[in-house]
Amino acid sequence: MLVAADVDRSLHDRAAKDGRFEIVDHPVRSEEELAAIVGDCEVLVTRSFHRVTRRVIDAAPRLEVIAQGTSGTDNIDAAAARERGITILNLPGANAGAVAELVIGFMIALTRSVPAYTREVARGVWNRDDCASRHELRHHPLGIVGLGEVGRRVARLAGAFGMRVSAVDPYITNFYNAARVDSLDDLLRNSDIVTLHVPLTEETRRMIGAKEIASMPRGAILINAARGEVVDQTAAIDALRSNHLGGLAFDVFHPEPPNGGFPDDPRLILTPHIAGCTHEAKSAIGAKLFEKIARFYGDRNHP
Repeated sequence: MLVAADVDRSLHDRAAKDGRFEIVDHPVRSEEELAAIVGDCEVLVTRSFHRVTRRVIDAAPRLEVIAQGTSGTDNIDAAAARERGITILNLPGANAGAVAELVIGFMIALTRSVPAYTREVARGVWNRDDCASRHELRHHPLGIVGLGEVGRRVARLAGAFGMRVSAVDPYITNFYNAARVDSLDDLLRNSDIVTLHVPLTEETRRMIGAKEIASMPRGAILINAARGEVVDQTAAIDALRSNHLGGLAFDVFHPEPPNGGFPDDPRLILTPHIAGCTHEAKSAIGAKLFEKIARFYGDRNHP
């Protein structure tokens, strides 16, 4: 078992107690590094930043399982894996609570101008004159694109704040506590805040571009904690600069890490793909990922 990612020790500890696995702990980041070390592995443990390409898969002739503790597996060449009969294991929803909490945090920070006030107070400026022009979350209609594990949790948390929640997702029928919207255009036009929670597919790649952003209400807030390729990042930054967008939060980028070029703007929040990264989520992912691996090889009442 090659652990090519920084995974919680619970995975290592359970694998060691199982006795069937020889663990090689060798975290790497680049495709070149990964291809260089996979040679003898049968189980490969990765993270979403790894590019598990055909080149990597071809370099591992004994590979049987690719195990990744995320819901999305768009970083893995699924066709190359299928051709070899390699199983891809993932964990839908394992860190959904962590992602949803940070998204709600983005909403509060941007609607209440927290970054801007922080800068002012740090400079010695005590400006409360405009604070009553800010609104509570319940004032803002929320639009969720993608109502999977994360989207549903965002909807539930937003409902606790009294927000009017709408969602668009053509692949589900149960919209839980969100109102169903049939088209992305309708959702964008009628939402003060839009948050994206879709997997990266050919359908969702660049689904939010200049045209879609222009259809949003002036002063709206856009949040992306899905995948960087889902949004035309340049178009979103341009819309912020022109004041069409009133706030923008990116936790994901394309490429990662990004190449820079972001404006110094308190209406812009940038985090380094950490929405799903908490102590609780990481601990749960390590244990659950090993459980899936153990089940694949025939559960021996794993410890």
